[in-house]
Amino acid sequence: MKRPKLKTKSFSIRTLREWGILAIDLLTVTICYMAAVVLSQAYLPSQGTELLQILQSAFICLPIVLIIFFLTFLIFRVFKVVWRYARGKDYLRIVGACIVGTVLFSFLDQVIGFIKIEGMPPVVGEDNKFNQVIYPAYIMLGTFTTAFIILFRILYEFIYARQKDKLEVIKRKRTMIIGAGYTASVILEEISRGDSIYDPICMIDDDPDKLGRIINEIEVVGNTQDIAIVVQKYAIDVIIFAIPSLGGEVRQRILTDCNATKCQVKVLPFMSEMIDNVNITKQMRDINIGDLLGRQQITFDDVGVASYIFDKVVMVTGGGGSIGSELCRQIAKYKPRRIVIVDVYENCAYNIQQELLRTYGNDYDLHVEIVSITDYDKMDELFSEFRPQIIFHAAAHKHVPLMETVPEEAVKNNIFGTYNVALLADKHEVQKFIMISTDKAVNPTNVMGATKRCCEEIVQMMAQKGSKTEFAAVRFGNVLGSNGSVIPLFKKQIEDGGPVTVTHPDIIRYFMTIPEAVSLVLQAGTFAHGGEIFVLDMGKQVKIVTLAENLIKLMGHKPYSDIDIVFTGLRPGEKLYEELLMDEEGLQKTDNEKIFIGHQMQIDIPKFTGELEKMRTISATNDKQAVVEQLKVLVPTFNHDSTYLNNIIEKAKNYQTEKQAK
Repeated sequence: MKRPKLKTKSFSIRTLREWGILAIDLLTVTICYMAAVVLSQAYLPSQGTELLQILQSAFICLPIVLIIFFLTFLIFRVFKVVWRYARGKDYLRIVGACIVGTVLFSFLDQVIGFIKIEGMPPVVGEDNKFNQVIYPAYIMLGTFTTAFIILFRILYEFIYARQKDKLEVIKRKRTMIIGAGYTASVILEEISRGDSIYDPICMIDDDPDKLGRIINEIEVVGNTQDIAIVVQKYAIDVIIFAIPSLGGEVRQRILTDCNATKCQVKVLPFMSEMIDNVNITKQMRDINIGDLLGRQQITFDDVGVASYIFDKVVMVTGGGGSIGSELCRQIAKYKPRRIVIVDVYENCAYNIQQELLRTYGNDYDLHVEIVSITDYDKMDELFSEFRPQIIFHAAAHKHVPLMETVPEEAVKNNIFGTYNVALLADKHEVQKFIMISTDKAVNPTNVMGATKRCCEEIVQMMAQKGSKTEFAAVRFGNVLGSNGSVIPLFKKQIEDGGPVTVTHPDIIRYFMTIPEAVSLVLQAGTFAHGGEIFVLDMGKQVKIVTLAENLIKLMGHKPYSDIDIVFTGLRPGEKLYEELLMDEEGLQKTDNEKIFIGHQMQIDIPKFTGELEKMRTISATNDKQAVVEQLKVLVPTFNHDSTYLNNIIEKAKNYQTEKQAK
């Protein structure tokens, strides 16, 4: 995909520099021209012409010389090249420009006779044969001009500019690269071409055949078992992990060792996340907690995803959130005809809009609509205007403790917002509707999980009705770094000096990265035919306390020493572990070994829709207890401890009583 060319101003510092270089080049031509005229007298037969007379004649011709060389320098664009990084063909520009300029001048001077230096014999004699000695001034003019302009480039770029670098070398960071393969060689090449902050010192690789070998003047000095030793020996400041194909426990071990050195650690994305036509060094990022999970990166069939997104109008609800915004990023790679971002929070929606514009310019027809999914009429207008063909429904209230205090709002937004979008998808004959669900929907113990399970039932109900739209839901566990995850809270607590709060020492969760979660959602669209609930094999569950310990280490501290960890007890509606499948669903394999499909449950549509309408009426009253009780009807597996909610209701009643008494 071609990015639009950036418009530049007609005048800039760069333009001033280029004209300055051109002026110096013309000054060099002047000096070389006069020197050639003077020195050539040694080769000329005495004709009684005084040197002063010759110089006067030469000065008269000087403007024509400068015009000729000015035009040739413009044509060959010798002043446009950044000579510090010049290659052979760039120097040929100078040689070619000087030769053409010299030949053109000699042609005008001697052949046409348009100009004439007094006292100089013609190159072509009266007998129409070349003189035995070709007029040396022209040879000297071309030779001197070429040599001195190149010398000027060398002096300017390799002495002055290098001296500047020496002053800045203190700021450059001594860098070790892990992995001595193709990716590392590209990184070294990119670093050498620009003013990089990285100063490559050494490399390490586990291939014994590479030990002692040199790549781009950088030696492989050890293997990954030697990370700590090499860092200390070579006083390394930055470690670049340059093996994007490596995952799993080996990757975890290496990055954990890197993190233990206290060096800044830069990591390349996995191969599946790399962006084409973007410098590798620009894609490097800081190491994050996801890198320390030790789980193999999930891979997906991009071809299948591209087949149903290419040239389609795609709508993403909740498009400004952590999952929704990543959906927009990954969808954009597959060249949809239009992306419609729907969100009620304008700041996040604006952020992803600007990011996509910076990345892709005007390549996409991008629209941002600030609207709540609970507004059926407004959403109906959007469907009529944009005619979406694919919908990814990510809008939802997700914070478990907050939803325990306002179950009516969780119901209004999650259940009826989803119901609105699903009904409109059916009405406007959308091709695919993919809803984001959660592992908390399985045997839910909290309001948020119950509402998401009800949303799954809505999806299955719409599929059973025989809609032309292919409805499906995607269920996964906690997403590292998302707005609803514990990572932002832990980071804030660590930045404040601790302690880090964990609810229980034995609490465990499934975790995945945001790109993995979104890849699952996109892949689900490939398999979706109606009513499926897709589940990812997320590997082993991770202890939250282990996650906290790793994050503390990642941020340069020691757990329980620099930053303490305290246990606060399970929050309302929180379980020690999460499930991904309900007992009655079973499992069905897909073409991707990491993705499974839960068996579709039969929904009693008249009864279910009737109970939904009851819930609509109840939620409008804002009666928290009644809302929770109706949720239990809609979601029979909902096992809720109402103690916390009852306490909130009781406090509210006491407050109202005290207020009336006053």
